[in-house]
This record gives sequence, structure tokens and C-alpha cells, in this order.
Amino acid sequence: MEGGEGVGRTPDPSRKVLGRAAVVNREDGLPENAVASVERNALLNALRHDGKAEVGAVISKVIGDYPELRTSAKEVARAVEERVREVNAMTVENQRALLRERYSDADIAPREREEGRIGLPPLPNVKGALAFRLPPEPSGFMHIGHGMAFTINSVYAERYNGKLWLRFEDTNPRKVEPRYYESFREGSRWLGIKWDYEKSVSSDLEILYEYGQKLLSEGNAYACGCDEAKVKKLRFSGTACEHRGQSFEKNLEIWNRMISKKYGEGEYVIRLRGEMKSLDYSLRDPNIFRVIEHPHPLTGSRYSVWPTYDFEVVVEDELCKITHVLRSSEFHLDLQELIRTFLSFQPVTVLQFSRFNFKGTPVSKRLLRPLVEKKLVGGWDDPRMPTIEGVKRRGILPESIKQFTLQVGYTKTEHEYDWSLLFAVNRKLLDPLSKRLMFVPDPIALHVKDAPSKEARIPYHPEKDLGSRTIETSGFFFVPKRDALGMKAGTVVRLIEQYNIQILGKKTKLITAQFHSAEVIQDIPKIQWVTDLKTKLNVLEPGPLYNEDGSVNRKSLLTTKGLVEESFRHLDLGQIIQFIRYGFCRVDSRDTCVLAHK
Repeated sequence: MEGGEGVGRTPDPSRKVLGRAAVVNREDGLPENAVASVERNALLNALRHDGKAEVGAVISKVIGDYPELRTSAKEVARAVEERVREVNAMTVENQRALLRERYSDADIAPREREEGRIGLPPLPNVKGALAFRLPPEPSGFMHIGHGMAFTINSVYAERYNGKLWLRFEDTNPRKVEPRYYESFREGSRWLGIKWDYEKSVSSDLEILYEYGQKLLSEGNAYACGCDEAKVKKLRFSGTACEHRGQSFEKNLEIWNRMISKKYGEGEYVIRLRGEMKSLDYSLRDPNIFRVIEHPHPLTGSRYSVWPTYDFEVVVEDELCKITHVLRSSEFHLDLQELIRTFLSFQPVTVLQFSRFNFKGTPVSKRLLRPLVEKKLVGGWDDPRMPTIEGVKRRGILPESIKQFTLQVGYTKTEHEYDWSLLFAVNRKLLDPLSKRLMFVPDPIALHVKDAPSKEARIPYHPEKDLGSRTIETSGFFFVPKRDALGMKAGTVVRLIEQYNIQILGKKTKLITAQFHSAEVIQDIPKIQWVTDLKTKLNVLEPGPLYNEDGSVNRKSLLTTKGLVEESFRHLDLGQIIQFIRYGFCRVDSRDTCVLAHK
């Protein structure tokens, strides 16, 4: 669409935001100031990127301006996509002129745009050699939240020429499994993340024991034999137990018996000597070592005394010379700082952010595991799942996750992202790469009278050289039933890449039409088709796993049955294509695709 108002649109002179912005406001139901933000940011982004605005970046800016629009993310995405498409069709001179005319206060000076710097602010304390870490607990499969957090660390490591550790926090042998280690390795590789060093904390238990003994010897920890219920009660009241005052000789004696497997689970733990009156309950003498009698996948049954996360992570950061920690905000900073102080370790720069959550799709294993166990999903790689294998199977590109992460950045504010924001980024990347094919959902037969026999050479992409296929037609087709039944007799429509037809009549299983003309007619409906040389295809359509009220969405996976053109059989498994007038899909098997998004 070019020029001023679209066909059939009447300008509203009462609006302060002129032209298209007013139209977008009326169509999408967005506040007028938000519509102005869409246009303003689309123009600014285009002028900073050689005249081509980026949809994801503009969406991020608009929602940053108006956080309340997170609940209307789909409407925002549609408005942004439309305006970006129009802005990108302008010349740079016209973009600049429009910005000056409507937003004279806007700064149109080009900004520095370095690879990996979009959305991520500079780090503090960056003098000297820097080191970062990716610290997964291999107790579940890697998910998109891990991927986004890992991306942030990886980008910073690249920016500051720092070292990056992949460090498995595997100190609870009951939870860890070999397949989870590999999930994080494979998922990180898929995202393009390169790490310099890799280790498992379980390989450092002897070193961790040394630091545990140091705390005991210096009176900063003690052995406690109270049962869990008693500890909980005393911790709540801020009262020390009788073990807190015992001699360090007694503590060391119990400690040595613990690591010699003389005590079983629950008999003794090692507690840090914190502050029992602290308002921060994590400082009220927390456990730092406990007995877990369960074989470990890497060390077998060699050890039974295992450190807690808050203790081992401090020691490991010192051993790995970590300078910057970027992580989600559920961890106990003050407790870790106290341990670091007791052990005289170097300080680290810690930046915390909220977890990366998506609407209707929790990343918590507590909510996801029951879905797998009750067979409400097909497994951890189900395309509805937020696991890396799930989003990969759905057709999300790794570069989309990286770009989306850099665009939204990180914040301490808890919120959920709408999947449509990620889809907008993915769509932009897929568009020039994906072959266009024709898929006919819920097909009905079509007979075109007086149709010419034709051998059509149809390109796979309207702009990119992705090859072509040749399809022979003779007037017999299958078309979408929904389209066909909605057309009245006499309606003229175009069969895409073929010719125009005029509808004659409709029956339950057959549509009849008359050949009309070959030349393209503007502003008539266009529908996709397949011939007798077709393949049956099921398209899986993933939706949110949970409803807004927190209940499980029992209709989160729909299946659309249809027919696809014969050339589909030559595609590779895993290939992502676009079905014309339907959406982007990933080839899951020879008779099944997964819908990534429209």
C-alpha cells in the first residue's frame, strides 16, 4: 500500500497523530500515544539502520515506552509490522522528513551499532582480565530461559574479550542425570555459544572439603545434629541450637566421620555460623554440607557428603577466577558474600535479573514434569515445551533467540513475554530463507471448465533465488474448503501462479468454476491449490500449555489435515518452509509439519 490512507479509509481530522498512525490506532485498538510511539520508533530505528527498521527492536522500544502494553503484545506486534513495512518502503530522505515533521524533538543522529551491543548496557568493573560462567544444574533439560541467560553472558564475554566457563553445578546426585549434561552442551552449541573451559563441580569435591574444613577450623561453621523440624522452628524464632557452641575439635571430629561415611542422611549437617537474628532468613545459620546417600552419574558412590549450592558456587567462582556473575535473581547474594568474606576470596561483580518467562509456557520443572509424566505432552521435545529441543522442533532459529535477547535486554522487574514478540524476530529471519510451498488445509475438489492445460514453472521465493518447481495443471485442483464455500457464484478469484476463475456452483464435495482470464487482476481474492499429484499432510499447531487462570490447556496442540504439493516430498527433515497463506512450518516427518507461527 502506498501514499496516504488505505482503500476505503477516511482520515479523522480530530486526531493529532496524522495519516496512517490514526488508521493503525483505529484498527488495532492501541492508545493514540502508543500509535505515535510505533511510528516514531520505526522511523528512528530505520534511520539508524540504513533506512531499514527492525521489527523486534521497534516492538521492544514501544513496550519499553508503555509497559502496560505487554498484555496487548500481539496487537503491538501487528501495528509495528505494518508500520515498519511502510517505513522501510520509503527513501531515507522521506523517512527523515516525516520524522522532522511529526516528531521534531526526536534525535535522528545515527547511533553506534556494534555487533552484540543492542539492548545490553556496558558492564561495570571491566579493567583487567574478565571471566564469566554458564552455571547450569543438570537436573533437567535446557530451556529457552537458560538460553537467553547464557546468551547474555556469552555476548558480554565476546564484547570484553573475556573467558567463558560452562560449569555444571551437579552437587545433588539425586537430581542429576547424564542426559541433562548433554542437553546443555548441545543446546549451547545450537545457540552458537562457544565456551573456553568446561568442568563439573562434582570433580572438585576434595577441594570443597578443604574449604569446608577451613570454615570449621576457624569457627565459622559447625556440625549440627538437630532434626529438620527443630532447625526450622529455631530458625523461625531466631534461636541458636545447642550445637552452635560446641568446640571446633568436636565439629572437626563429626566432620571427619561424615566424610568417612560414618553418618547417614539426616544425622548431621554442617551449618554456616551466620546471624540467627538477621531479617534475612538465608543468613540464619544455613546448611552448607549434607549427606546424600545416592550414587552420582560421574563419581559413583565415592562421596556421600555434598555441598549446597550457595557454598560451592562461591568456591568455584574463586577457583575459576570469575569476575562477573550475571544470573536470575532467586539466589542469596548476602549469604554468598558472607561465605566469600569468611574465606577471604576476591569480590565479584554481580548483576541480577528476573527470569525469562513466556505467557502460558512456564519454564519451571515443577510445572513441566507433570505434563510429561501424565503424557499431556509428547515428551520434553514436544513443540509446545519451552525446552531448547522443543523450540528448535517448532522452528525457532537460534539467531532469533539471540536477537530477541539482545533487543529486550534484562531487567529486575518480573514479567512474562508474549511469544508473538519472539515470533516477529523469527519471521524476519525466516522470510528470505524459506521456500514458499502450497498447503491446502481441509481440501475440497475444484473443477475449472475450459481451463488450459498448463506447465507452470513456479519459483520457491518471489525475491530470492531458491530454485523453482514445475507443476502440470489441467483444470482439476484441490483448494481450501473454507475459502471455496465462502465464495458466491459469479465471484472471480485467482489461483496463485495460475489464472483467474469464476465460481459457477458449489456442492458438498465439489466446486465448479469457469476459466476467466490469464492476466493478473488486482484486488481479487487469491487462493492456493494443489493438483492430483499431492501428498497428505498433518500440521501440528502448538499453543500455550497453560490457560490464563493457571489450568492446563487441554487444547494446546491442534492438528490440521490437508494436502501439500508434490515437491514437499523432496524437502529435508528439519527444513523450515512457508506455506502460502498459512504460516511458517518445520518439516517434522514425511507426513507431518509443525507450525512455527503465522
